[in-house]
Amino acid sequence: MKRPIYIIAEAGVNHNGSLEIAKKMIVAAAEAEVDAVKFQTFRAEAIACGYATKAVYQRKTTDSGESQLEMLEKLELDRNAHEDLQLFCTEYQLQFLSSPFDIDSITLLYDMGLRIFKIPSGEITNLPYLRKIGSLKCKVLLSTGMSELAEVEQAIKVLTINGTKKSDIVVLHCNTEYPTPMQDVNLRAMLTMAEQFEVEVGYSDHTSGIEMPIAAAALGATVIEKHFTLDRTMVGPDHEASLEPDELKEMVRAVRNIEKGLGNGEKRPRPSELRNREIVRKSIVAAKPIWQGELYGEDNLTAKRPALGLSPMRWDELIGHPANRDYQTDECIDPIEHL
Repeated sequence: MKRPIYIIAEAGVNHNGSLEIAKKMIVAAAEAEVDAVKFQTFRAEAIACGYATKAVYQRKTTDSGESQLEMLEKLELDRNAHEDLQLFCTEYQLQFLSSPFDIDSITLLYDMGLRIFKIPSGEITNLPYLRKIGSLKCKVLLSTGMSELAEVEQAIKVLTINGTKKSDIVVLHCNTEYPTPMQDVNLRAMLTMAEQFEVEVGYSDHTSGIEMPIAAAALGATVIEKHFTLDRTMVGPDHEASLEPDELKEMVRAVRNIEKGLGNGEKRPRPSELRNREIVRKSIVAAKPIWQGELYGEDNLTAKRPALGLSPMRWDELIGHPANRDYQTDECIDPIEHL
């Protein structure tokens, strides 16, 4: 039986460095009935040089005068905060996840017991990082924003060469613009990667709405990740492209309905429709009074509801045969076996 779609509420850095906000986000995620809440683990000085500039979308939603390093320093969570949030997730029956952005952060999360690692799009060309993740032999969610197909293939190869089973890798289609323009989503690329690499695929969404995660569910995504925030108007790099709690609930509800609606692929009547079959299908009936011995023909037979008698698919069996008895108009015709 196919596993349920794994839905990740991406808190990311939308806690703005506040443990209190992070915990409120966990509560909101639990109310939305997601499977996991994911944060981001990093040491700012380990991932950005002092002269690194911010992305255009980050400059729009944060202090335009600060560097990327200065922005990241405000968003760091220390080990104690991570452990506190992990415990808090457990209390709300949610899986705690976090994306590591440097090798020390990988070690930190592994030491905390994490056995699912989300590789951010920006690390897909970071060979030492990929080797470290691969050597842990854990479940890997590989985000592929900004990537060429060959780069995705190379990253998968590094992970598997270093010990991760290919069956433990889920490749996530992604676009890293926040918010992503609809014309740049290219969701069919998810299917391309599923076919090309013979791996499970999913979707990490940065559009403003919920349409694309729903579409990804319909196309066969096994993992869906979506940024969320308590308030889209908060200052911070990712709030603008995130869902608010009520929208997250609606997305989860829609994905679960899509999941139910996809079914098992077997074409047969479902229990809810069986009672309608007799009502809307038809039987062969007398179009007018028919006398015993009279030959059945197009002039004295017709098909009408309900389906209480002989199926019209057996029409040709009757044509040209004599009636076995008298029939009144609209009376069901007996099967040929009774003639």
